[in-house]
Amino acid sequence: MTRDDLEAAVSAGRCGSRLWLYATYHCNLACEYCLTESRLGIANRRTLSRESMVRAANEARELGLESLGVTGGELFMLADAAETVAELGAILPTVVLTNGTLFTDRLLGRLEPLAGLDVALQLSLDSAEPARNDALRGPENFARVERAVPALLERGVRVRIATTVADQSEAELGRLCELHRSWGVSDDHHIVRSVVRRGRAALEGMGVVPGPTDILPELTLTADGAFLHPFAPTVRHGVTDLDLLVSRQIGPLEAALRRFLRVVEGQPAGTDVARNIR
Repeated sequence: MTRDDLEAAVSAGRCGSRLWLYATYHCNLACEYCLTESRLGIANRRTLSRESMVRAANEARELGLESLGVTGGELFMLADAAETVAELGAILPTVVLTNGTLFTDRLLGRLEPLAGLDVALQLSLDSAEPARNDALRGPENFARVERAVPALLERGVRVRIATTVADQSEAELGRLCELHRSWGVSDDHHIVRSVVRRGRAALEGMGVVPGPTDILPELTLTADGAFLHPFAPTVRHGVTDLDLLVSRQIGPLEAALRRFLRVVEGQPAGTDVARNIR
């Protein structure tokens, strides 16, 4: 009955049909609003193996989940990331969140098979002004994303841009939109959200505190367990926040999904429920 229960919950607007995978908490950047305190050389990388992610994707498809999201940390810190994404994309439509700074010519070549799959790479960019963007995200982030986007599009890889709003003005965001349009990325593929006050952002006093219905529940797997949504498995002072933990068990996926569906029974029904953070 789990598949039917999931379909009913999605139809009622209580949850989404995407499975999120936190591939690793390791990252080459240390954004000041990072949910997971990711940085270079982090001791506890909380990495999911390629095998575990592929297994979860196959189980997700059988259970009726319709798409995948892969995030971190930075997925492309993992040696087999390109091949993992291709394998996942052959199972379900996949979006991969990335800071866009590691796309060497060699890696771009390994990503070419994604052109034939329902896969999108979502690159983070917070401002059209290099210095302003890099102050939020890290040195050389702007220049590397500026090189990566055209290179990916030339290879037929779908690209989305994600912007996290701290205190950028409307004019500044407008210039960013002009920039991504000039690259060939449409407004439909530009995701804009506020800083969420969890993880490192909470320690810095940044962002908005999400309300109980602001974020659509979507089952999210990490090495620490299954969580309510992708903004849930945050880290402060090196310790994972467990307030939105659904289950310590992530396999088999059906067990975690059952627990997740029991939790979202308490969510308000109706597609008109405001979801202010995505």
